[in-house]
Amino acid sequence: MSVWDYSTAKKGDPLPTLTVGPINQDDLVLYANASGDQNPIHIDQNFAKKSGLPDVIAHGMLIMSYLGRLLTNSVPQSQIKNFSVQFSNMTHVNQKIICTGKVLEKNSVEGKEIVTVSLKVEDQQGEKKIIGKATISSDI
Repeated sequence: MSVWDYSTAKKGDPLPTLTVGPINQDDLVLYANASGDQNPIHIDQNFAKKSGLPDVIAHGMLIMSYLGRLLTNSVPQSQIKNFSVQFSNMTHVNQKIICTGKVLEKNSVEGKEIVTVSLKVEDQQGEKKIIGKATISSDI
């Protein structure tokens, strides 16, 4: 059951916010093992520091998955027709991230309701990590 009724949503209406974190080393190790992405910049603190970073950084795809969760918390997965993102900044351990979205436009096309939403992931200081867009569709 959807907690957000996009059928009644209007341009500018927000999706329910999803806050995650703070992201920790265990999250990164679990994701690295599940995804097969063992890049040491994500899991080896010494390697990350030698690379000029203060600590390991989160996998971009892990952060994107939280944005996907925002969508699937709001609408059935089968109604998400397109989901695209652009990565903006690194997410560091101990950062909390906030996933948000809002309705950009809503149309009716060939008996289907089409809703386009803008998406964003930011940290608590407002630094953008990911921006994106999704298209949601269902029969009217």
